[in-house]
Amino acid sequence: MPLPIISVSQMRDWEDRTVRSGVPEQSVMQLAGQCLSEYILQLTKSGQLVFFLAGKGNNGGDARIAANQIPDRKVSLLSVEDAGDCLDGLIRCLADKPALIVDGLFGIGLNRSLDDKWVEFISKINLSSAKVLAVDCPSGLNCDTGLIMGGAVRADVTLTFGAPKIGLIRDTAADYVGSIFVAPEIGLLDELPKSESYWLTDADMKCVLSPRPADSHKGSYGHVSLIAGSTGYHGAALLSARSSLMARPGLVSIFTHSYLPVACQIQSAMVHPLGKDCVEALSKSTAILIGPGLAGKDIPDSTRQLTRNLWRESANPIIVDASALDWICDINPEGTAPRVITPHPGEAARMLDCKVSYIQENRNESAKNLARNYGATVVLKGRHSVIAQEEGPVLINSTGNSGLAQGGSGDILSGYIAGMLAQPNYRENVVEAIAYSVWKHGRSAERLALRGQSWGMEQLIDEIGCMDFD
Repeated sequence: MPLPIISVSQMRDWEDRTVRSGVPEQSVMQLAGQCLSEYILQLTKSGQLVFFLAGKGNNGGDARIAANQIPDRKVSLLSVEDAGDCLDGLIRCLADKPALIVDGLFGIGLNRSLDDKWVEFISKINLSSAKVLAVDCPSGLNCDTGLIMGGAVRADVTLTFGAPKIGLIRDTAADYVGSIFVAPEIGLLDELPKSESYWLTDADMKCVLSPRPADSHKGSYGHVSLIAGSTGYHGAALLSARSSLMARPGLVSIFTHSYLPVACQIQSAMVHPLGKDCVEALSKSTAILIGPGLAGKDIPDSTRQLTRNLWRESANPIIVDASALDWICDINPEGTAPRVITPHPGEAARMLDCKVSYIQENRNESAKNLARNYGATVVLKGRHSVIAQEEGPVLINSTGNSGLAQGGSGDILSGYIAGMLAQPNYRENVVEAIAYSVWKHGRSAERLALRGQSWGMEQLIDEIGCMDFD
């Protein structure tokens, strides 16, 4: 199940309950250190130098345990209690050009600003060209607020224990935590803390896809229709359609104001001019996506009215994205068929009549408010996209990177969601299907980044079509 995103006090309570149950604190630390060592081996190569910075708290203890379990690597460890006394030692160790710095200086309990000596010490770490792995959290980061306490280590990767901490997810922490990974199995009690938000894990995604029976046919997997594309914006229709195809619905149709450019560039989808006579054809769909590329000046009022009618009345899932989000304000859906909106922060701000900064500072609350106002499942895009409904906890996506900050990325995501929801197998598990789509979109970007090459939207679509788990 997804992991709760918790506060520092919740983590402390979880640890205390574990110790009171009879589990020795040292055994938890041993498991944490072992997880850390295993992860370090994944990040480094044989013969490379790993430099450990070990403070006097539990994070330092985890680092020391891991340092003793690193085979086939060079290991250097600096125990740090006073930043001023250890600055020269730090400079000497950094001069050896380590491949990886392991930050075990401060833990999640830091609640005071660091003094000038610590700020200077940390600045030397940040000036290094080595990759940095933060143990549980980057030193100097407040794990409840995500704010920097005078100075903080800029980690490339944070390996946090048990469950993600609230502050690690906040946008203010983004430049310091890097990629977030969780080591949940460190011997803590199985009874997890309660939370209003949960972190999607790879394990959650492994059981989402349904097997395809041998006697199934294209009629078994639905028909997704896209109302997409206009003059100058036909590319969005193509990207969303190609992404829909990767979800493997039975059929894909595109209804577009840019018929010739779209029809000339796609083979596996049916293409229709978008006009007043398309309602009967749309009625054959099992899910409809509206919005990608509908930003041209030639969009007639009839398309806006069609969108409002479908949003209000359709018995099938309706997914609305991009420009079409502005057309469904104050339209309440009838019935219980799924409704999905996928705004980025700017669009969400328009929909809630507030500033983008408010959306980014209150992402969970904003997603919830959108869900209530629109009667929809919300995918609030951005770093760690938020998935929310009117009731229940929100889900926070754990995958993705800044490579997704390209035009067309959102079209690909909405297209894949539509391709999933068109299939009858996923109609009873709408949230899971949406979560899988968001997770897969981000995971595909991560896999592309590992290749060390530039990539764009065509490569992203191809990667979405690859296997999830090696």
